[in-house]
Amino acid sequence: MRAISVFAVFALLPLAAEDRTAEAVDAFHRGRYADAREMLEKVVQAAPGDGVAQTFLALSRAATGGCDTAAGELGRQFAANQDASLRRLAGIALVECHLARNRLADAWPVLDALQKEFPGDADVLYETAKLHMRAWNEAVFQMYQKTPASFRVNQLSGEIFEIQGRYAEAAAEYRKAIEKNPAGLNLHYRLGRALLLESHDTAKLREARNEFEAELALNPSDAVAEYQVGQILLAEQNAAGAMARFERSVSLSPDFAEALVALARLKTEAKQYPEAIGLLERAVKLQPASETAHYSLMLVYRNAGRMEEAQREKTVLDQLKRPPEGEFTEFLKRLGEKTPKP
Repeated sequence: MRAISVFAVFALLPLAAEDRTAEAVDAFHRGRYADAREMLEKVVQAAPGDGVAQTFLALSRAATGGCDTAAGELGRQFAANQDASLRRLAGIALVECHLARNRLADAWPVLDALQKEFPGDADVLYETAKLHMRAWNEAVFQMYQKTPASFRVNQLSGEIFEIQGRYAEAAAEYRKAIEKNPAGLNLHYRLGRALLLESHDTAKLREARNEFEAELALNPSDAVAEYQVGQILLAEQNAAGAMARFERSVSLSPDFAEALVALARLKTEAKQYPEAIGLLERAVKLQPASETAHYSLMLVYRNAGRMEEAQREKTVLDQLKRPPEGEFTEFLKRLGEKTPKP
């Protein structure tokens, strides 16, 4: 009987260790990081081969300000742990530790590996955004500290004012940048855009067009600047001039969906329905979520007597209208970046 009792006690020991690990992990997930750290230190001391306990001990140390002691173990677990969920937790915590110690260069490779293994993970995407923002802030600080008189400082100031909706101040900064570097690309474009955002009165339209033309003098292949001139001409009721600019924009950048739609609308007004349909069918393939493109295509199908296709576009349009884009999408639009063109 005695021998059986001793055997039974030893058989229960692994289960007890697992229970202690599970209890500590539960404490960690409940936000009791200090308690989890204390429990896990005891578990790891008793069972150094417990990979779960090792990982969560490093995580709890990081969560309680102990990145200096946790980073090494987090790195080992991230590199070698066979459990994907534990690797993910270790990698995210390791990125946080590098950020806490301002070691951005060390964070990038960890984040790259996380993105490859967990591309749609919300926490990984959050850390990606956070790291990019930290790098942005650091670069901006260095720019203002080391090159305060450069045109880039004025350009960046203008872009920041644009994001804040302070368009007159943005325009003033772009003008300063142009004074310092008259041949700088995108400066005249950004000034023209800021002027349009500030006002659409006749004087501002004329001034903005001059800036876009100045951009085109520097870079004749700028499809977006051509498009902006076309929009201004359209506002001035010069449809023929606008069409020529939109055609030029599309020829420069065949995948520029906004220019395709603008050109198609003028073709529709001129009753050139087959051409308009071709342009808009290209546009909706490029931007399937564009309400403007689908609406324009619905109208031209209807005008051309192709009612079945018009109804199909209406169905697509109704579906697109249901989910709003949201505040964050609107914020991104306000950044004013040109859509990359091939």
